[in-house]
Amino acid sequence: MKTLKSKKKAGDIPLLICVFLMACFGCVMIYSASSYTAEVQYGDSLYFVKKQIIGVVLGSASMAGACFLPYEKLIKFRYPALIIAVVLLGLVFVPGIGITNYGATRWIGFGSFSIQPSEIAKYAYALFVSAYFAKNPEKVKTVKGVLPVLGTGIGFCLLIIIEPNMSITMCVGLLMLGMIFLSGTNLKTFAVILVPFAVAVPLLIILEPYRLQRLSAFLDPWASPKDEGYQLIQSLYALGNGGLFGTGLFNSTQKYRFLPFAESDFILSIMGEELGFLGLMLFFACCGFIIFRGFRIAKKCNNRFGYLLASGFTLVYGIQVAVNALVVSGAIPPTGLPLPLISSGNTALIITMASMGVLYNISRSD
Repeated sequence: MKTLKSKKKAGDIPLLICVFLMACFGCVMIYSASSYTAEVQYGDSLYFVKKQIIGVVLGSASMAGACFLPYEKLIKFRYPALIIAVVLLGLVFVPGIGITNYGATRWIGFGSFSIQPSEIAKYAYALFVSAYFAKNPEKVKTVKGVLPVLGTGIGFCLLIIIEPNMSITMCVGLLMLGMIFLSGTNLKTFAVILVPFAVAVPLLIILEPYRLQRLSAFLDPWASPKDEGYQLIQSLYALGNGGLFGTGLFNSTQKYRFLPFAESDFILSIMGEELGFLGLMLFFACCGFIIFRGFRIAKKCNNRFGYLLASGFTLVYGIQVAVNALVVSGAIPPTGLPLPLISSGNTALIITMASMGVLYNISRSD
């Protein structure tokens, strides 16, 4: 019996390999996308890559640790995780701690160290929802029973939207709907929840003039080619320039300060330019592999908490990949959102890799 059990607990090693290789590939693409800008701004073409390599090392350590920390113990941290996330989101607005860039205050910093709390909030919320519905499976069937999940999710969305950060707000909102659906709610309850959510999105756009400007730029970017439409136009130029096979690795022209945030939110555009349509399809196949393995792990888990946690963490990754791809291709209005495991930024990288370690740990359970 012990022999059978040990064989069963080998875990989903291909998932870990894919995640690690994607993080390493991200370093290559960050170098390609940022080397010129880094040289001009910081006098070091490896400026962004060095930081990302540190993130990969720390992320790999976090992933390895999460692989062997029994995921069942995480259920005890659902409330501390929520509290930490709320405190961090609140610190964003504290003068001297919150960091403002390009009109948005989305980071907190202590000396040379900085983190983006909204990245942590997504996973804290997924943990809370998983624990809540695992302990109260019957409550998912009624609106009243779902209220704690809705209230917490809306609270997170409000804290994030006033940074302002529309993209992560959308991700948390979609995560909330996805987890309620996967928890087994009935269609009537889900419809009651979905209607206010659908109404809230256009309201959030109307309430802020800059969001209306972005919507206008999305509908006709060439109406303001040097203003709101500039970034989308440059992104489309990059993707169009790549064609079927791409211009070749390190041969992008848009990275020469034509495309803003080429190493972060719009790195997918540089990938499309250098690797072409076929290269992007291979990349999305790898993303699909991670998402498939994540939901496969969830499906095979006999523990309700493990099923929901694996589903939630997989949703966070999948939603963010999808939204980023839709933004850079002009399918939805432009909004800043990093591409998981690829974009420059250590907070997202470390916590994403740690979440994949949790998925592996769940895959080892019976």
